[in-house]
Amino acid sequence: MPSELLPRPAGTISIVVPCFNEEAVLRHTYACLSSLRGRLLARGVISNRSEIVFVDDGSSDTTWEIIDSWVRQGEPVLGVKLSRNCGHQNALLAGLRASTGEAVITIDADLQDDEGAIESMLAAYHEGNEVVYGVRSRRDADTWFKRTSARCFYRLMAGLGVHTVFDHADYRLLSRRAIGYLEQFSEVNLFLRGIVPLLGLRSSVVRYERRARCAGESKYPFLKMLEFALNGITSFSVTPLRMIALIGFAVSVACAGLAVWTLLAKLLTNDTVPGWASTILPIYFLGGVQLFCAGVLGEYVGKIYIEVKKRPRFLIERVARPRRAPEFAAKPAPRSHGRERESARQRRAVHLDASAAHRPELTP
Repeated sequence: MPSELLPRPAGTISIVVPCFNEEAVLRHTYACLSSLRGRLLARGVISNRSEIVFVDDGSSDTTWEIIDSWVRQGEPVLGVKLSRNCGHQNALLAGLRASTGEAVITIDADLQDDEGAIESMLAAYHEGNEVVYGVRSRRDADTWFKRTSARCFYRLMAGLGVHTVFDHADYRLLSRRAIGYLEQFSEVNLFLRGIVPLLGLRSSVVRYERRARCAGESKYPFLKMLEFALNGITSFSVTPLRMIALIGFAVSVACAGLAVWTLLAKLLTNDTVPGWASTILPIYFLGGVQLFCAGVLGEYVGKIYIEVKKRPRFLIERVARPRRAPEFAAKPAPRSHGRERESARQRRAVHLDASAAHRPELTP
């Protein structure tokens, strides 16, 4: 890979944490991430300007008050408060845009994704990877239903032609250039697990074991998981629309077969009820198929309806930054190179004049 395309070393990193009613687990999360930041800082892996970005996705508990208190105390924290609950994917995007790090890691507030894998992600970043996926090697902490449904979802997405990373959620590292590419996707129906692989940048995988949530409750119940999966399918694949055409063809063939069977039964037997097969069966069969196809078409039309309105994906109510720039956000003062060069020329001129005064004159 050409040297000009290699990302710079991750001197400054940002860890983006979307939060929705996470007061029960938030302090533990910050303690773990702050401890990790301290270890990386002590080893010289990151700079003291590295930050932890908490995005409050319209919480109704004391999540924002906790985040704001850390900012007022001068902790290496940047707080972003959305005006309402805009969804996990939009909260992630808001945090990515607000972050300032050369490398940005996104992780959920419940810390079921092992934060220790960040060190391996940074190592992969130093090797030239601009996207590093956190992939779950084991999911024993999840229930059987969640584990099975998640794997079925990834296989279904692959079958529909959508490129995703199997068993990867939203735990990943992105370079600054990757975030710039990501911001060029203007679609409202965000599905980052499908968009990030489309960036085409050099990527790597870091594996970790998924843990149990230490406190609070999951923000993805069954219905929300189903909505998320449906959004991912309809945002990235037109295969269901093609399936409708195949279903229509299959129904036509079945109706032709039914007509042949009805004709043979009428000609060869005397046990048929006149008009029953040719009336009842096609009505029920075609009615069910039409309702199914109308539902699929409606889902895609709904997506088009949402996209063409071009409504903002999220609105930021407040950004909490320390009033006095702490050490972690300090920037070196700009140097006046012009004045330095002028002073150097003056000093050199004085030195030459002094040397000339002591140099003996040469006679012809």
